[in-house]
Amino acid sequence: MENQSPVHVFATWKVKEGQIENVLNLLKTVHDESVQEKENLFYTIHQSNSDLNTVLLFEGYTSEAAVTTHRNSSYFQEIVLGQIVPLLESRDIVLATPLDYLK
Repeated sequence: MENQSPVHVFATWKVKEGQIENVLNLLKTVHDESVQEKENLFYTIHQSNSDLNTVLLFEGYTSEAAVTTHRNSSYFQEIVLGQIVPLLESRDIVLATPLDYLK
């Protein structure tokens, strides 16, 4: 049975030296496309205060299936995988379910 709880994505990207501007410009397009997805709850981009080459993404989706739909989109495949990933030294992604009952 599929989990219908919202799913949050935490991604940490370490950008290769000299490529941060390129990555951030490409991410603007990814953000604009992502927030138009029906099952996207939010998509926020952060830059580390201590290392400007580290980008953190915090994304929300209505379900894990919605994350899969996002990853299978043509713009994700073309921009994130095709253009951004080659500019990264590393990429760490965690999918998590918010524990709202702990509030």
